[in-house]
Amino acid sequence: MNDRVKALNSKPAREAADYVLYWSQMNRRADSNHALEFAAGLANQRQLPLLVYEGLTCTYPYANDRMHTFVIEGVPETGRRLEARGIGYHFHLRRTRQDPNDRLYALAARAAAIVTDDYPTFIARRHNASVPAKVDVPYYAVDSSCIVPMSQFAKREYAAYTIRPKIQKLVARYLKPVETVKVKRAFRLTLDQQATPVAAGTVAALVASCDIDHSVKPSLSFTGGRLAAEKTLTEFIERRLRRYTRDKNEPSAHATSDLSPYLHFGQISSLEAALAATAQADETKVMADVFLEELIVRRELAFNFASYVDDPESMANVPDWARKTMAEHATDKRDAVYSQEQFENAATHDPLWNAMQKELLLRGKIHGYYRMYWGKKIIEWSATHEEALKTMIYLHDRYALDGRDPNTYTNILWCFGMHDRPWQSRPIFGMLRYMSFDGMKRKTNTEAYLKEIEFLERTGKDPFRIA
Repeated sequence: MNDRVKALNSKPAREAADYVLYWSQMNRRADSNHALEFAAGLANQRQLPLLVYEGLTCTYPYANDRMHTFVIEGVPETGRRLEARGIGYHFHLRRTRQDPNDRLYALAARAAAIVTDDYPTFIARRHNASVPAKVDVPYYAVDSSCIVPMSQFAKREYAAYTIRPKIQKLVARYLKPVETVKVKRAFRLTLDQQATPVAAGTVAALVASCDIDHSVKPSLSFTGGRLAAEKTLTEFIERRLRRYTRDKNEPSAHATSDLSPYLHFGQISSLEAALAATAQADETKVMADVFLEELIVRRELAFNFASYVDDPESMANVPDWARKTMAEHATDKRDAVYSQEQFENAATHDPLWNAMQKELLLRGKIHGYYRMYWGKKIIEWSATHEEALKTMIYLHDRYALDGRDPNTYTNILWCFGMHDRPWQSRPIFGMLRYMSFDGMKRKTNTEAYLKEIEFLERTGKDPFRIA
C-alpha cells in the first residue's frame, strides 16, 4: 500500500468478479491520475479488466446548469482516452429524484474491489465516510489531488510558514509524472445497466432534461473537460507564466492560470501544472517560484486544513484571537447592511464590489486578489460575522466553478483570520485584516476591470476566454 492510498474497510476481494471498479468522484480525468493507475495495477494483479464509473446526480446541493454543463462537457474525451487504453467507461446521469440512485452499488456487485478519490470536502467526503460499510468488497481512497500526499502531514498545520519547510523537504520525491499502467486485460464486457451517451452536441439537452436549478446558466468564460483544461494550461505556461509574479494581483492583466475550475473538478492535476511550470522555468529561465508557492504550498495547506477538521465550513476553525476579536466587535455599528439576496444580486453601493459579484455570476470565478476584497466587504456589510460567512459559502456553492473546494473554504475563512495574523484594531473587524476601496484603486487598475465586467454583462461575450 503506498502513501497515497487508504483502505477504508477491511472486506476481502470478491473472487468471482468481472472487473476492478474505479469510481471517479473528483478526479474526472484519464491522465495523471494516481487513483486510476492504482486501480489499473489492482486489476492487473487480479487478472481483471478495469471499469471507470463516473456519475452525476441531480441531488447534490445547488445542482444547476453551470456545474452540470462543466462536468458533462468532459465526458466524451474521458471516454475516448480510456477506451484507447482498453479501460471501460460508464457515465451515468441521474436526471430526476424519482430515478434510482443505486448505480454505484449495481456496478460494485460485479467488482473485485472499489477504488475512488480521497477528497476532504463536498460529497466525496460524505461518500467516503458512508459507502465503505455498505459494500462487500475492499474500498480504497487514493489521493490524486495533491502533489505531496495529505498523509505525509501528521496534523493540521497552523499556516503556510509551518507547512512550507515540510513540503520543501518532500516535494522532490513526488514532483514526477504519474507512471501509466498498461492494463493486461481490455474491458469488453456487457453491463446490465445502460450508460448515458454524451456527445458535444447533446450536452445542453442533457442538462435541460435534469431536475436541477436552471436559473444558474453555464459560465460565459469556461468550458469544461480535459481538452479545455489542457488548452488553459498551455496558454498559461506559454504566455502568462512570465508575467505571473509581476501581474498576478492585477485582474485586468489576466496573468493568472485560470486553472482553478479544472483543478476542482479534477480535469487536470496540480502535478501536471507544476511539472509544466518547472519545465518552462528550466527552459526559458522565467521565474515560476511564486506560482509554485500558490499551487503547492498554499493549495496543499488548504487540503491539510480540510482533511483535519470536522467541518471545513465552520467558524470554529479560525484562531482563538480571531474569534475573540469578532466577539468584542459583534455589536459594532455597520454603516451599510445588506441581505444575502442583495449581495447575490450585486446590489450594494460599491461599484467595484458589484463588478466582482457579477464576475462570479457570469464567469463562475472571481479573480483571486479581488476575491479577498469581495469577502472583506461582505464582513463589513453583514449584520453579523456568522451571517457574512454563510453568505460567502452560499455564493460560492451556488455559482463558483472552483467552489466546494478545500481552497474555497480556506480562502473564505482567511477573511476571518485563519492562516493570517492580528492587525491593528478597527470597528467591525477588530484585529482582522481590513481592505479598502481606496487601496484597490491604488494597487490595481479598477477602471479597466469595471469596463471589462460591464462589457461581459452587456454582450455576454468574454474577450479573454481561453477555452
